[in-house]
Amino acid sequence: MTRYLITGGNGVFGIHTALHLLEEADPEQVICVGRNFERPDPFSLGLGRNDDRYSYKQFHLTYENDRFCEFLDEVKPQVIINFAALSEVPSSFKYAWRYYDTNVTALSKMTEHLGQRDYLERFIHIGSSEVYGSVAHPVKEDSPIVPSSPYAASKAAGDMHLISIHNVLGFPMNILRPSNCYGPGQLLYRILPRAVLCGLTGRKLPLQGGGKAEKSYMHAKDLARAILAVAEKAPLGVTYNMGPEEPVTIRRLVEMTAAEFGIPFEDICDIVPDRPGQDMRYWLDSSLIQETLGWEPKISLDEGIASMVDWGRTYFDQIRELPDFFQFQA
Repeated sequence: MTRYLITGGNGVFGIHTALHLLEEADPEQVICVGRNFERPDPFSLGLGRNDDRYSYKQFHLTYENDRFCEFLDEVKPQVIINFAALSEVPSSFKYAWRYYDTNVTALSKMTEHLGQRDYLERFIHIGSSEVYGSVAHPVKEDSPIVPSSPYAASKAAGDMHLISIHNVLGFPMNILRPSNCYGPGQLLYRILPRAVLCGLTGRKLPLQGGGKAEKSYMHAKDLARAILAVAEKAPLGVTYNMGPEEPVTIRRLVEMTAAEFGIPFEDICDIVPDRPGQDMRYWLDSSLIQETLGWEPKISLDEGIASMVDWGRTYFDQIRELPDFFQFQA
């Protein structure tokens, strides 16, 4: 039986990954680590309730590195899944050094410590499709890295660090580069939960640039399935892209959300100017993980949006007054 530790485990994708591990992996332990207190039910989704295999620990990986490393040596996780990152593109232009602090420096400190420990069997690092920049066709894992924001550059640097210590020192890692993901429990400033909240409240979503940018959207449960497949079957050192076959415009995403509510597109959003530096298309070739590990996304965008609307309706009284804009935290 395996002890899993998930950094960034208080975020929506860490939550869904932990839920999937508890349901499907028969783990000895699943430990989530985050910088904040555990979030309330709309965002934690009841994770770990009445399950003594689950625990949550609060550490700030950037500012409490020594405490965190001591904790690692105490629990000796065999598999670490690293979601920990700052990940909001516009703020990365204003606070770039903080993104490098978290996404590169904290990562290198953690892996330097782990590289001297024999309990670690696999370190799964969650990268980003944004390292490839805006593309005209589906990109493979060996496509050029062309980051267009400090966020994307910091993620690319983290990937390069891991590749170097694997190649030279044998650090046991894999890198996963998922497409844009979403799921019930996602923070309200992200496009789909914000669109759901607008559909429930009658507010208007500010649709940047009319939603012309194309992104590939994948449900958090499909991401969790990919992570478990890599944890159980992947050769060490391999990087995997993962996402749906086709991207979709942001406008289409909002149109589908409006349709789920049975309201006109114009009632759910206002068209506003695009943000500076917007990448116009993210599009991944996921054939490597499909052919070698047998993974492919199962949840259609229609099903996924329906699950988001169900989540919003279920927790509406608890989320209706919460802020739906990004608040920067170090």
